[in-house]
Amino acid sequence: MHNQDGQHREIRASTANGYLAIVGAIALLVAGPLMLWAGRSQPLLMALALLLVGAAILTFSGLYMLQPNEARILTLFGKYTGTDRTEGLRWANPFAVKRRLSLRARNLNAPTIKVNDKRGNPIEISAAVVWRVQDSARAVFEVDDFEAYVGIQAEAAMRHLASQYAYDDGEDLDVKETTLRAGQDEVGAALVQELQARFGQAGVHVLDAKITHLAYAPEIAQVMLRRQQAEAIISARKKIVQGAVSMVEEALHGLSERRIVELDDERKAAMVSNLLVVLCSDKDTQPIVNAGTLYS
Repeated sequence: MHNQDGQHREIRASTANGYLAIVGAIALLVAGPLMLWAGRSQPLLMALALLLVGAAILTFSGLYMLQPNEARILTLFGKYTGTDRTEGLRWANPFAVKRRLSLRARNLNAPTIKVNDKRGNPIEISAAVVWRVQDSARAVFEVDDFEAYVGIQAEAAMRHLASQYAYDDGEDLDVKETTLRAGQDEVGAALVQELQARFGQAGVHVLDAKITHLAYAPEIAQVMLRRQQAEAIISARKKIVQGAVSMVEEALHGLSERRIVELDDERKAAMVSNLLVVLCSDKDTQPIVNAGTLYS
């Protein structure tokens, strides 16, 4: 059946219980020879007996078996007549062509492709997609080969998705954005939505999709690794300095509040310098005993 946009959509086929069809076929097969034997001298009965035997053979030829999560697409002289999803032994018009179609979930391990991310950096990406046929009529009649269609459209969806996100955070760490590396859940949901929009033409439903491989392209991998290391060092140093300034401020405030020692601006500057060196240094500090004064 066609919908409003002229595309096929799945309809239920008119089929019958196969066991009842077997009983009917056996009855015809028994009645035919009996009538043939009884009407040996009567041409009309003989012809009718042969028709009964032929009907029995046609009835047997209309039988077929359906496994769980399996469908049969029926076409009669090139016209789609429906899809049968009922499990067990079934019977349909013997002249109808019955195409078997699996409705089970399938895995697509997309190949690793090279594409540019949002910032233009070349990256390698691949994904695993779980999908199944939802509309059998669309899968068979709207595309030439729905399995090949799924593979090609999955690659196109990954290329488009990768261009919408950056691989990692940029230089401005204060600006939070969804990235391919850090936003796996958001990116996965976006990938499912992108795939579903593309697979809908073929009557395919996306059950799940996850990125399985993500890396910078080999030609820039070492450079980007050094950049990530530098950004991590800068971020760590920034936190260390912020913590050191806070500790120095608390020390000066505590000394002043308890009147342990009176410090002028020059002594405060020297103390601040010494504390920052001690707190911010990545090596153990060596104490120096000052035998004189700041003014000598």
